[in-house]
Amino acid sequence: MRLTVEMLEACYRAGAFPMADGYGRIEFYRSDPRSILEFRDLRVAKSLGRVIRKGTYEVRVDEDFEGVIRACAQREETWINAEIIAAYTRLHRAGKAHSVEAYREGELVGGLYGVSLGGAFMGESMFTRARDASKVCFVYLVRRLEERGYELLDCQIQNDHLASLGAKEIPAREYDRRLERALRLDRSFL
Repeated sequence: MRLTVEMLEACYRAGAFPMADGYGRIEFYRSDPRSILEFRDLRVAKSLGRVIRKGTYEVRVDEDFEGVIRACAQREETWINAEIIAAYTRLHRAGKAHSVEAYREGELVGGLYGVSLGGAFMGESMFTRARDASKVCFVYLVRRLEERGYELLDCQIQNDHLASLGAKEIPAREYDRRLERALRLDRSFL
């Protein structure tokens, strides 16, 4: 299946997200419950706060989107295949997918990417090659979204890492209501 920009946008507007299975087939999912992060609930551990204050990493936006998504795919089990990489890169070029990146001495050492529509940001994946690098990007993302008036940060499927940062689960019906409201907003990630 060739994922188009229009197909991906429609998917997210409907509250779904694509994932490739172990055979390369792309399926669309809607998780219930849905993981989200309320900006006010962001948890920044003291040690992470020190890393951020020290400026251990230089944070950039959309500098190397394709590098971020490729790094996110480099794990033993992944839902990111070549078609997903190509499709999200096209979505990025259309201005609807963005990355937040952490650099140390000019080297990409952590990052995340997701989709921005209206006042909603749907986080897709993150990676780290250095301690706390992806967490620094996540904190930067949350602050950026809050500053720009976004209302929804969709984390999709809850895990321990997201929970440690303050994400929580809500019923799919509530997520759909919040998504509908957020999509009506006119916000800019850049």
